[in-house]
Amino acid sequence: MKVRELREHAKELDFTPQEQVRWLAPRQLARTAVKAVLAAVFAGYSDKREVQEVLDADLLEAPCGQPDAREIWIDYVADVGDGFDATSSVAWTLAEEELLVPRAIEGTDASPAVGDLRLRRGSLLVLGGDEVYPAASATAYEDRMKGPYRAALPKAADPPLMVALPGNHDWYDGLTAFLRMFTQQRPIGGWQTRQTRSYFCVRLPERWWLVGLDSQLGSYFDDPQLRYFEKHLSANLEPGDGVIVCSAEPTWLESVETNADAFNALHWFDRNMIRTRAVPGSKRRVPTHASVRLWLTGDHHHYARYAERLPGDPPGTGVPAPDSRRRQMVTSGMGGAYLAATHRLPAVLPLPPPGSRLREKDPPVAFARMGRTYPDAEESRRLARGIAVPWSGRWLPWRNLGFAKLAAGLHAGLFLLLCFLFALAEGVLRPVDAVRRAGLDDFWGFGAVCLGVAAALFVLGFLGRLLRRILRRLRRRRGAAPPSGPEVATARTALPPSGPAVATLSQALVALAALAITVAIPFPPSWDGWLVLLLCLALAAFLGAFVGSGVFALWVLSAKGGQVAEWQMSGQSIEDHKGFLRLRIAPGGDLTLYPLVLKTICRDWELRDEPSGGKRPVPTGKPAVRLIEDPVVISRGA
Repeated sequence: MKVRELREHAKELDFTPQEQVRWLAPRQLARTAVKAVLAAVFAGYSDKREVQEVLDADLLEAPCGQPDAREIWIDYVADVGDGFDATSSVAWTLAEEELLVPRAIEGTDASPAVGDLRLRRGSLLVLGGDEVYPAASATAYEDRMKGPYRAALPKAADPPLMVALPGNHDWYDGLTAFLRMFTQQRPIGGWQTRQTRSYFCVRLPERWWLVGLDSQLGSYFDDPQLRYFEKHLSANLEPGDGVIVCSAEPTWLESVETNADAFNALHWFDRNMIRTRAVPGSKRRVPTHASVRLWLTGDHHHYARYAERLPGDPPGTGVPAPDSRRRQMVTSGMGGAYLAATHRLPAVLPLPPPGSRLREKDPPVAFARMGRTYPDAEESRRLARGIAVPWSGRWLPWRNLGFAKLAAGLHAGLFLLLCFLFALAEGVLRPVDAVRRAGLDDFWGFGAVCLGVAAALFVLGFLGRLLRRILRRLRRRRGAAPPSGPEVATARTALPPSGPAVATLSQALVALAALAITVAIPFPPSWDGWLVLLLCLALAAFLGAFVGSGVFALWVLSAKGGQVAEWQMSGQSIEDHKGFLRLRIAPGGDLTLYPLVLKTICRDWELRDEPSGGKRPVPTGKPAVRLIEDPVVISRGA
């Protein structure tokens, strides 16, 4: 069965399977934009974290019921709750009691080593943010996240603990649905929830700690949250303890690309909650001699790892050799949402970056991007081009039918406007008369005038932007120089300032081409004027839906950074290439990270009867699981 067939059995399944979100569909864009704006405007006035202090919040422990355990397996997955096929494929893989994974790396020609890796299901499942798309609600959580996960693991003899931190999509309703889903200690299938707030602290075996932070759309950490971590984390840290910090977004990337202060909150938390703690009754702080060994996040729907450069490493931007002493920063957001690009990731992250307010207080530490990302840079570029390639199957109008409809309507309206102006230029009253009586010779002059006006507006806009740049540079010369140099990511260049103007001009050219075609068509004189006008509008709408959308896709593909560049992948809603992290803390204290990928997800399902009387969807075949890169070993001590 396909998803559309499963939807017919929603009552028996107790949830409604959903298709992948089409992010460039106009209705979806508008709905998500409105919720994002409302969340940003009212988050400060309805911050539910402030009232969470009245809820009991104890220190969590894993594995559950095993205080003397010396080993634990942990699963980390982020950006789940999108389309049913992708989300359920990942959920079923997580639910397997044991995975047999070839030691050969995905995408390489290396022959596999003898024997497979045997990776046990995590007794702790960490949801790293954005548990539902496109926006949080009780129904969305039920259909897009809870239903698929409950079907993948209806029950377990030893229920794993599930903890979750909210991402920006969870915050779009003010965190209401998130708190109902994850903080009321109700099971989600065979997984058991225990947290009572939107953040958590878990004591792990071998003196490891797991921390989940809620920064409320990247703004700040509230006082109740800080008091919680002071009590349950800082006060209990001992020298040599290792900490895993989970955040909702990779602010270490944003701090180098767009906002030099984006990482400040996490850096402050590391310095004041983990590396030091306050002495009760005084303002003095003392070192804990504990350290963050691993930063985990999602939000960007790919896999990328940055490793700390040690003092003995050679200079440059090369990939440093594996060393368990290195701190790691890992982005893994492939739990269900569309695949994101990796070919624009910076090679080195200096933290704090140039321009940060914390740069003078702490010397910067460089983190280098490791050799393996998923997708790799070459495949990332190839996949990004799919939005502008009609035969790729991921062309913008194919994957976002609503966008094609909107383009058709806009071009029909633009055609009417141009046709009216052409009629005035030809000295006739009705636009249809201009189409029937005029020839291409008459049209070229009109088209040249339109292009001249557009070019003049373009030049004026360019000169205005150039003047603003000159004025900004004059102001900067009077103050501090902006950060610069090779260590600042090239993504700051974003789009050229003329990008939107080029997009508008290209659509105007498509509309002019539609008018030229209609002028060139020899409509029979006996045809009624209304019929001719309808045919012209239909032609303009057709060209707008496909040619206009195709030209827009080419403009999106030309973007080198910024939000428009993100549309290259989000506009395709790529369902394959999903993955998660499996971690193991072994006796002795070393942590091993296994980055796993499902290159192809399951798209065929069958319904099976449940003892409770309902049904659940079961995959007809198990997706193959592969390693993205060799397992990464991280020692507990710095």
